[in-house]
Formats: sequence, structure tokens, C-alpha cells
Amino acid sequence: MTVVGNPRSWSCQWLPILILLLGTGHGPGVEGVTHYKAGDPVILYVNKVGPYHNPQETYHYYQLPVCCPEKIRHKSLSLGEVLDGDRMAESLYEIRFRENVEKRILCHMQLSSAQVEQLRQAIEELYYFEFVVDDLPIRGFVGYMEESGFLPHSHKIGLWTHLDFHLEFHGDRIIFANVSVRDVKPHSLDGLRPDEFLGLTHTYSVRWSETSVERRSDRRRGDDGGFFPRTLEIHWLSIINSMVLVFLLVGFVAVILMRVLRNDLARYNLDEETTSAGSGDDFDQGDNGWKIIHTDVFRFPPYRGLLCAVLGVGAQFLALGTGIIVMALLGMFNVHRHGAINSAAILLYALTCCISGYVSSHFYRQIGGERWVWNIILTTSLFSVPFFLTWSVVNSVHWANGSTQALPATTILLLLTVWLLVGFPLTVIGGIFGKNNASPFDAPCRTKNIAREIPPQPCAISVELYYIFATVWGREQYTLYGILFFVFAILLSVGACISIALTYFQLSGEDYRWWWRSVLSVGSTGLFIFLYSVFYYARRSNMSGAVQTVEFFGYSLLTGYVFFLMLGTISFFSSLKFIRYIYVNLKMD
Repeated sequence: MTVVGNPRSWSCQWLPILILLLGTGHGPGVEGVTHYKAGDPVILYVNKVGPYHNPQETYHYYQLPVCCPEKIRHKSLSLGEVLDGDRMAESLYEIRFRENVEKRILCHMQLSSAQVEQLRQAIEELYYFEFVVDDLPIRGFVGYMEESGFLPHSHKIGLWTHLDFHLEFHGDRIIFANVSVRDVKPHSLDGLRPDEFLGLTHTYSVRWSETSVERRSDRRRGDDGGFFPRTLEIHWLSIINSMVLVFLLVGFVAVILMRVLRNDLARYNLDEETTSAGSGDDFDQGDNGWKIIHTDVFRFPPYRGLLCAVLGVGAQFLALGTGIIVMALLGMFNVHRHGAINSAAILLYALTCCISGYVSSHFYRQIGGERWVWNIILTTSLFSVPFFLTWSVVNSVHWANGSTQALPATTILLLLTVWLLVGFPLTVIGGIFGKNNASPFDAPCRTKNIAREIPPQPCAISVELYYIFATVWGREQYTLYGILFFVFAILLSVGACISIALTYFQLSGEDYRWWWRSVLSVGSTGLFIFLYSVFYYARRSNMSGAVQTVEFFGYSLLTGYVFFLMLGTISFFSSLKFIRYIYVNLKMD
């Protein structure tokens, strides 16, 4: 359904940027609960509407023909709330703390046939609305649709014109809020002539009740009425089974490789002692496997600038992901505060840009790179440019359809300012420190001037890293951060072990081109995640429409790209550490 809508000093910049990012008066860890006295007004904000099965397709509530004040006053929102598609505005509902209301008139309306058709189309697409009371979201369907019979077939559509609000309080605080139409009959929208107007009277009721629950976080999950299906179901047996399999895999790879390496080192070092005591022939004679390529294994790869940029940005996202999970474990995100994680992610991304600049420039200078300025530009563009291009397409689609997911111009300027004043300068500063602190690469083996010919390779060994696709397209906030942190650590550990195994197999085949292949081996998991997202969209979701499809596949592609950068970085440095270890322990003249 298409709805038509309307250079200063560093010390002076940090505070306003933090305030703008996190929202005035509400940081990520602040619950934002207001204290009331009996009879105090409680503001109910209308927020957004949208198709039930399309989480990212949302429109402003007042874009529908509903009861609307003459002058719409919007609530000041944090950056995270704006990024989440929130557009809160004051409503006509008059609610006072602990005062019940029985069927009070909200407004009278005369709807034209075009407005009725707009409502009919919204109801047929299962539009739901979201209101907000004291930072508590309450949701319900715009109307009612009934399909019955085959012969004769009936198609009934009705509009909910009365809402029952149920609010629970403890002392002077609101703990829970919900809306219901259980005992209400919908107003039929069928049988209206094209030139006829439909008269409607919207009403509402408010019922207060006291609860023994002292804090919102103490309520059991599922007590919100279950408006949205629970996409997260904990199957502890499956989790334990997966962890056992992962530990067995890591242990198997570690034990096998250590035994094989011990035998290789014993054989190679014995051969070296025999050769030195005998004829004194060249080191390479009669050898095979990874020993024979010791003069080529540390030969620097092509496109070293791009490789260093990948490693820098990957290290940044590893720090970003770890920081988000740690902040969540410390209780800095409140499920009742909209967009807290979005704000923290923007802030952490800007601050961790120094990591990408440092890692990229440090390693680039180590492996003999000279164009460090170009390397910094490449590093800062490696993610920001694909992200900007993807976001431009997605935001344009949202804007063309009048969706609240389209960012306002002020928000775009704010994000651009954060990147220009914080992200990019920190990348440059990190790059300067990385370049100046870089030490020589110090390879354990001397590299010959002429590269060795690579023999024909045997069939490839494919090791698939299984990663559970965690859906980010639901509407409920993920709160099992302890399990998420554990799974994240296991993912990195398994990726490192698989990378070491594949690198060992490659070197044993006398192929010294491990630099890029180590990045691609485990980094290719990002492609698997994107392919699984395609399967999820087609078989596991009910999403549809151009708006939702463009956003889903655009950001799924970016998600796969981020995982490629993160896992490719872990894979490369694990392989580098492993190769240094085996060649340091190899006896050479």
C-alpha cells in the first residue's frame, strides 16, 4: 500500500556529539520511567502503522484518515529512535494517572469514499498501529477482516472505532500498558457507494489496575499480550548439542594438527641434521610439503593495500561487535528505550575508526607498503562507500513510498557530521600512529628473489562453517546477550581453527599463496549468511512488497559483507600466527 506523506577543537565537539547521538536525557542505560501523582496527565503518543509481516515498512499514523489534532506536535526523539522509524506525535487521547474512563468520545469523522478505500486497503494488508505511553509501546490492528466460505464467498472488512486501554501501575510509576478490542464490534466498511460519506464516532476507555511488579524488567516475557509472534524460542538441548559439537570440532582440529606438526617437525629437523652431517646438499633437496616452500611462504601478496584495508576494517567490526555485546551484558540497553542499540552502534563505529586506521597502516608499513595515504583513504572507504550506496537506494525507496524509515535531512546531516568530525579524523590519526609504530615484518625465513613454481594442486577440501542465522528482522529486542557473547566467541574460535587447518593443507601442497586465501576461506561465511537470508525471505517469512524487499536484501548484503571482513581478519591473523610458529621451530641454516 502506498501512502502519500507529506574544524573546531576536539574537546569542544565530544560532548554535543554524545548528547545528539544518545538523546537528551536518555542514555542507553536509562529506563526513562516517569513518576506520576494521581490525576496527572499521561501523554499517549501515536507513532506508526505498517503491514504486519513487513517489519521495516512503516508509515506515520496520521497518514491514515484517523482522529487527528488540528496542530500536530511531534515528540523530540533520539537518533536511535529516528533510525528505528519512530515518528511520535501527541494524540487526542486524554488519560490521567489512576483515573478510569468509560467510553469517552475521541472525535467524530466524515470519511469520503477515497478515505474509506484507503482504510480498506490498509486493513486488507493487515496494518497494525503502534502507540507509546511512557516509553511503553502498545500495538493493535487497524481493523478486522474475515474471509469465509467458497460458495458463496464472503469478504468482510471492519474498522475498530473503539479501543480499550489497560494500564498497570506500581506506586507512582506505570509498569505495563496494553490495548484491546476484545469486547468491541468493528464498524463495517462494506457496501459504501462512491458518492457516499461514512460517518464515524471514535471512542475509547481506560482501565487502571495496581500490580505487585515493581519494575518493568521484572515482568515475564510474553506478558505483553503476544501481539507479535515470538521468533526466539530457546531450545536448550539444541544449544548444548551445538556447543558440544563445536568443542569437539575445535579439539579435533587442534589435536590432529599438533600431532601432524610434531611428526613433520621431527622428520624435517632430522632430515636437516642428516643432510648437514652428510653431503651438505642444498636444504631443499629430497624434501616435500610445507618445508620446501620456506623461501616463498613470506613473499608479500599482490594488492597488499587492499588486503591491509580489509584487515583494518575487519578489526574495527570485531571491536564494534564485542563492544555492543559487552555493553549489553553490563545492562546498558533497556528494552523499553527505543533505539538505544542503534545510537550506541553509531557512536562505537565512529570511535572505533581509529582501530581500522591503526591496524591497516601498521600492517601495510610492515609488509613494505609506501603509499600509506592511499591506504588510509582505501581503509576509510572500504565499508563507508558500499554502505552509503546501499543506504541511498533503500532510503530513496522509503522516501518515494512515504515511509517513516526514510531518514530526515537533519538526521542525514548529523550522521555525515559525525563521520566527518569523528570517524574520518580518527581513521587518519590511527593510521599515523600505526605507520610510525610499525616494526619490520621480521619473517622467520629468507625470501628468494625468484618465486618458486607451484605444482598442480589436489582436489580442494571444503569446510563449511555453520552459523545460525540470527534474524534481525523481528520486532522484539534480543536480550540473551550472555548466550550471544558465548556463541560469538565460539564462532571466532572455530573460524581460527578452520583457517589454520586449511592453511596447513595448502602449504602441504607446496602452495605458498596463503595470504588472500586465508582471508577468503573463512570470510566466505559471509556469502553463506547472505544465501541463507535469501532462503529465509523465501521460505521462512511472509515479507512482500518493494519497500521491504529492497531493505531486506540491501542490508542482508551489507551484513554478509561485514561478516566477511570480521571472519576474514580472524582467519588471516590466525594463519599468520600459525605459519610463524611452524617456521620458527624449523631448523634452518
